[in-house]
Amino acid sequence: MSDFPYEDIIWMDPPVFPNHPRMPVRDRAAQFAPFAALTGHGAAITETARLTERRIVAADDVLSENDSALNDLRQRISQHPVVTVSFFVPDEHKDGGSTVTETGSLKSIDEQTGSLVFENGLRISARDIVSLKEENQGNYAGNCP
Repeated sequence: MSDFPYEDIIWMDPPVFPNHPRMPVRDRAAQFAPFAALTGHGAAITETARLTERRIVAADDVLSENDSALNDLRQRISQHPVVTVSFFVPDEHKDGGSTVTETGSLKSIDEQTGSLVFENGLRISARDIVSLKEENQGNYAGNCP
């Protein structure tokens, strides 16, 4: 008896079956490629780890300042004033969102939806405004960065 139990077959050629041709080496290698058993698991972990901010609830005095600022802008909307607005954008996938600051020329104020409409097409709901500043007039409400 040998020390190596498969010594008698180790050097034999593999069997050949006429009805089943050998698979090319390139295709055989694909069988052993990495396999993601949990498809989308990495993306789910990344999404869970992504941080969002809580919605900032403006104090009554800031809301009042926003209202008076919007009334003032309504009076001068034909001049297309340039304003900087910080506003809350809700996240599409989870609770919270982020505060975004945009500067642009104001086209109109949509009275039906209570939104600021900018010349570039951006619409911002008045209830999402954190701070509002007209570029040539100074701060209206809140603390604009």
